[in-house]
Amino acid sequence: MTTHDIRSDTAAPPGAPAAAGTSVDVDLTGRTALVTGAASGIGRACAVRLSAAGATVRLADLDRAALDELAERGVGEPCPVDLTDLDAAEDVARGVDIVVNNAGVQTVSPVQDFPPERFSLILRLMLESPFRIVRAALPHMYAGGWGRIVNISSVHGLRASAYKSAYVAAKHGLEGFSKVVALEGAPHGVTSNCVNPGYVRTPLVEKQIADQSRAHGVPAEEVVEKVLLARSPIKRLIEPAEVAEMVAYLCCPEASFVNGASLTVDGAWSAS
Repeated sequence: MTTHDIRSDTAAPPGAPAAAGTSVDVDLTGRTALVTGAASGIGRACAVRLSAAGATVRLADLDRAALDELAERGVGEPCPVDLTDLDAAEDVARGVDIVVNNAGVQTVSPVQDFPPERFSLILRLMLESPFRIVRAALPHMYAGGWGRIVNISSVHGLRASAYKSAYVAAKHGLEGFSKVVALEGAPHGVTSNCVNPGYVRTPLVEKQIADQSRAHGVPAEEVVEKVLLARSPIKRLIEPAEVAEMVAYLCCPEASFVNGASLTVDGAWSAS
């Protein structure tokens, strides 16, 4: 089985895993997985990890070039799609055994200034689209008596932060939806869980760091330490591969009783 290393050309930050190694032994040969937002960040890491476990991975994202690059490395099948087109979102999910709902965007703004059309788009992408994807995937899962739905939520699915009204609303909605699917899917061998990371080293987070650095006139390192990680006892960003390993665990037989859960990967951020 091929192992795909997505961090082989970068040095690990202090305290992080030295490489994108694996700790979960899971064989997904014969399974088909859909990963949304697969072009970068957590989605890319999940696609790499599930492919390494033997799954056939559908790579859903708008960035066709990034999907083609993954496919050239043997990681999945490119499925370029605009997931805010809800009919297209359903179509890409039919016949899959594993769903990883990961695609997301962020807008930071006070509620009174938040553009309504942007609020609607974020909920469509991050809540309505996962609903349509799961809706389309469940008949195949039920017929086979097995399925895994992993919703990449956030600590903001459990806690709120100011100026992130749409993101927090979408993630809280995703949490509730995931639990309903867990109840309905349990008799059919289908589990549904949320993974709740803190701040992960992704393009979305790196953009937030750069924006705040410019807005406040402080170095990016200070934004990370004093803003993003102010409440985190572990003072580093999470690596995408660490989140992907939790996703892999949820797909293994030993996780069959983990259902309807919200699993924090936040270095005790939400406990502080």
